[in-house]
Amino acid sequence: MSTLILTLSPDTPGPAAEYSYTLTADGHTAIRHASATAALLPDPGRAGETVAVVPARLLSWHRVTLPQGTGGQAPRLRAVLEGLLEERLLDDTVLLHFALQPGARAGEPAWVAVCDRAWLRAALQTLEAAGRPVSRVVPEFAPGPTASGAAEFFAVGTPEDPQLVATGHGADQAVVMLPLTPASLDWLGASAQAAGDAAAPEPLRAEPAVATLAERLLGRPVELHTASQRALQAARGDWDLAQFDLASSGRTRALRKAGSAAGLLARAPQWRAARWAIGVLLVAQVVGLNVWAWQERRALAAKEAGVRSALTQTFPQVRAIVDAPVQMERELALLRQAAGSLSPADLEPVMAATGAALPDGQLPASLEYAGGELRLRGLDLDAAAIDTLNQRLMARGYLAREQNGLLQVRLEVQR
Repeated sequence: MSTLILTLSPDTPGPAAEYSYTLTADGHTAIRHASATAALLPDPGRAGETVAVVPARLLSWHRVTLPQGTGGQAPRLRAVLEGLLEERLLDDTVLLHFALQPGARAGEPAWVAVCDRAWLRAALQTLEAAGRPVSRVVPEFAPGPTASGAAEFFAVGTPEDPQLVATGHGADQAVVMLPLTPASLDWLGASAQAAGDAAAPEPLRAEPAVATLAERLLGRPVELHTASQRALQAARGDWDLAQFDLASSGRTRALRKAGSAAGLLARAPQWRAARWAIGVLLVAQVVGLNVWAWQERRALAAKEAGVRSALTQTFPQVRAIVDAPVQMERELALLRQAAGSLSPADLEPVMAATGAALPDGQLPASLEYAGGELRLRGLDLDAAAIDTLNQRLMARGYLAREQNGLLQVRLEVQR
């Protein structure tokens, strides 16, 4: 499943706004990356999804503790967040959009992302009008533990407006964004030398546009890290800023998450071993079923050959074998007829078995025999008596059933 990851433009959303985008099939490797207007963005496919990335400079992060009684998606949760953040924000809370940290629980500290509500809504509506509805909205950088377990630093922007971003910073593992200057490098600890310093931070990652400036300010080489790589990393996070009035329905979110998980399992490099294991298991199952079916066919063919052999050896006059069991039964009936012996389906054996099985004192008023079935009238048998009668008859290979006062007895099992 393909994923289209696009970075929202900080400018006023509209048909002419351009979006930097990355198209990926596994969430780790970019198939294509470029910039285009909403109408010219590539199609991720029917089963794909579109992920929008909110630039770091358009988000502010705030640490709050939810009061007891406010669940993660309680209807009054937005009002609670407005009350908690009202004194910290410069703009009116009605004009802002709030997104709560995934897995936030009442009574524990949690992060809240805040951005311009009208801007985000207009950006999502523009993309939807262009046929690229957004499945998730993720932050470019998110607070919380980093992959390395230490603070990580990124130099982003342009030579005219370079910025330094720190993730996993401090005890709260916050996101901090400052102008890229020697003072900010020193204040965040990004300028610590790695030589002989066990507590040195991770290498500074820089976009190509500001890599030279970062190296000059830092005094050592930096690691190149493109905006496309950053977008891929952001899309793999568990944040979704589309909450409250911008949230999709629960069913839609579940389907999108299931599709994303299926696409990840199908293409992500870390699941390659699992895909091989599933493939080997399926092949083993198919081979095993075929071997079992072949053995069953051989056993059935051997039984059929044994029955045909018994028929031809016992009755040499039978030349053409069509249905060996039926033909054998016919030949046995002819032998019994020629010898004057009785078949279990004849009148006398059926009457003898029925008479021995009937309860004491039960005598039929009339009887009929036709086609191997004995019909008795005038018996007064309840359901329990018929069950007892059947148990006795089945021991001899017969079966009885009662219908409209008529007891019918016939041979059920050839003995």
